[in-house]
Amino acid sequence: MMNRRSPLILLATILLLGTAHLPASSAEELQSRSEQALDHLYAKNDRARELGEKACAILVFPSVVKAAFIAGGQRGDGVLYEGGQVAGYYNLTSASYGLQAGLETYSLALFFTTQEDLDTLKKTSGFNFGTAPCITVADKGLARELSFYTLRGVRAFAFKQKGLMGALGLQATKISRYTPSR
Repeated sequence: MMNRRSPLILLATILLLGTAHLPASSAEELQSRSEQALDHLYAKNDRARELGEKACAILVFPSVVKAAFIAGGQRGDGVLYEGGQVAGYYNLTSASYGLQAGLETYSLALFFTTQEDLDTLKKTSGFNFGTAPCITVADKGLARELSFYTLRGVRAFAFKQKGLMGALGLQATKISRYTPSR
């Protein structure tokens, strides 16, 4: 006998499995979408533009998909830019558990302000939030005001959010280098 939550858990599982196997973009498509996302961020946020002018590198994920119902996850592909040139391609994946439900998409730009943090990204097999350099998130979100605070050398801007997500739980996120199709 199924309880009331079973259909919702099944739906969340299907959504998560679907986002885990999204078709990968070609390098050219991913670069184009990343440049458009960064242009959008700069047009809307002067602080991001100023930070971009000073950053050692910028890692742009033009589309991150997040789905959850108790258990959840998110995934996106991005481009690392150094000196305005493509320096690599990266995946963002995460898993989470807790009081959470929803589906959303958003863009994410990580600004590396120190060479040490950029070197950590490049030298490791994966850049883990929480164990690697701390991430600062600036997000207009529901509050419609920019909240920006400094923890260490990586600043993150989440923007172009669509959908609805409510969450209170534990999350682990990993960023790893990969090679897109040509």
